[in-house]
Amino acid sequence: MVRDILSSEGHSSESRISFKKQGLLTQQTQDIIYQFLLNLVRQQPPSTVLLEFKHLFFDYETSECNPEAIRALTEILLSNNEKDFCHTLKRSCYILVNNWDTSRNHSAIKELLELLAEFKVAKKTLSPTLKRLRAWLTNFIDSQDYYELKLFLAKYGYSDKAHWSSRYTSYLLVPQYTNLDNPVEQREAARTLSKKLKDKFKFDLAMYTARSEAPLPKDKIPQNPTALGDEVIRFIKMIVAKRGTFSYENLANIFLKQTQELNYKKFKCSLQKYLIFSVANKDFVEVFNQKLSKKLEVLYEKYHEERVNEALLLRTSNRVIEYLTTEDQQNPSGLFVLLLSHGHPLTLVIVLLKIILICPSSRTHLENCIAKLIQYYVDSPENECKWVVNFFEVFNITLAIHADNVQYNLIKMEAKGSKDKSEAPLDTYRVFSQRRDCTTVESVQGEIPVEKMLPSSSLEKP
Repeated sequence: MVRDILSSEGHSSESRISFKKQGLLTQQTQDIIYQFLLNLVRQQPPSTVLLEFKHLFFDYETSECNPEAIRALTEILLSNNEKDFCHTLKRSCYILVNNWDTSRNHSAIKELLELLAEFKVAKKTLSPTLKRLRAWLTNFIDSQDYYELKLFLAKYGYSDKAHWSSRYTSYLLVPQYTNLDNPVEQREAARTLSKKLKDKFKFDLAMYTARSEAPLPKDKIPQNPTALGDEVIRFIKMIVAKRGTFSYENLANIFLKQTQELNYKKFKCSLQKYLIFSVANKDFVEVFNQKLSKKLEVLYEKYHEERVNEALLLRTSNRVIEYLTTEDQQNPSGLFVLLLSHGHPLTLVIVLLKIILICPSSRTHLENCIAKLIQYYVDSPENECKWVVNFFEVFNITLAIHADNVQYNLIKMEAKGSKDKSEAPLDTYRVFSQRRDCTTVESVQGEIPVEKMLPSSSLEKP
C-alpha cells in the first residue's frame, strides 16, 4: 500500500514536471514567432509584413524569411492546444498593432484587421495540420478575442458606424487592460487607445460647448460629440451649476475628513447618507436606502470595529459600485435596473461619481463594470434600449465634465431686463471650458467677476 502511495506520488510529481516542461517549451516556441514578427515589423514595410503574416497564419507556407516561425507554428499545431494557438495569434496581432500605432501607420492596422475579416477557407486540403489551422483560425475570428481586436478600429474610423456601442469604445477597452491574462502588448494597446479616445471626447465636448452658443456660422460650430442633440448644452449647464461650497468634490473631501476616525460599521452608515445627500427624488432615495442598506449591513462584518484604511475603502467602494451596476460582471444588477426604471439616470450617475470622488482608485473598476453593462446590451437595437443608452451617454458626459484636467464654468451673459441674477434662467448663461493648468480651451476676453458665476441654488438638485 505504501508502495502504491509512493508510486502514485511519484507519478503525480513526474506529471507536474512534464506539464511544466511542456509549458516552457510552448513559451519558447511562441517566442520564436513573436521575435520573427517583431523583427519584421521594425525592418520591413507594412505590405511585406502583412504578406508574411498571411504566409504564416493563413497559408501555412514557407517563405525565405520564415522557416523558423513555420517550424514553431507546426509545433503548436501538433500539440493540439487551441488555446495556445489563439494566444499566439492574438499576441502576434497586438505586436503589429502596437508597432504600427507608434509609427502612426494606422492604415496598416486597418489592413491587418481587414485581412482577418476577409479570411475564407480556400480549396479543401488533405493535410490534417492545415485543416486544424483553418478550423482554429475560423474559431478565432468568431471569438471575443477578435471582437476586442476590432475595437482598435474605432480610432481609425473603421468601425460599425451605426451601432450605438461604438460611442463607448473607451470603456469597452477597459476589460482588456485590466485582464492580466491578456498579452502585455494587448493591455498596453488597450490602455493607450482608451485614454486617447477619452481625451478626444473631452476635447470635442469642450470645443462644442464653447462654440455652440457663440454667434458663429453653422459650418464653424464643431460637431456635437454626444447623442443628446441640442439638449446636451442645457444638460451640461445643470451639471456645472453644482458648484461652490457644496460641489461634489468638496462634499467628498468633507466626508473623508468627517469619517477618518470612525469604525467601519459607522463608516458604512455615513457612506449611505453621503451618497444620497442632496438627492431630491424621493422615490430614488427610498429604493436606494431600502436595497443598499441590506447589502451594506453584512458587508465585511469582521471589520466592523476597525478603523477604515485605504484598502478597506477601495474594497467597499468597489462592492458598492457592483451593487449599483453589475454584481457578477455579466448581468445588470437588480438595483441598477430598479433605479433606472424610475427614469432618473443622472441621479444614479451622480451617486457613482460620488463614489470615485472619495476613492479615485475605484474609477477603473467602475469603468470595467460599465463596459460589462454595455456588452450585455450590445445586441439590442438602440430603439429598444434607449433608457440604458441614455444612462451611458449621461455617464460619459458627466465623467468628462468632472475630468482631472478640464474645468467647466458658467458665465452670466448680459441680458436686458434681468435684475435678479440668482433667479436668472440657464439660457442667460454660457458654458466655458478651461484646462486645469489655466490654459483655456476656448479663450474668454476680459476678467470674469465672481458674482457672475451661476449659483448652485438656480437648479433643482439631482
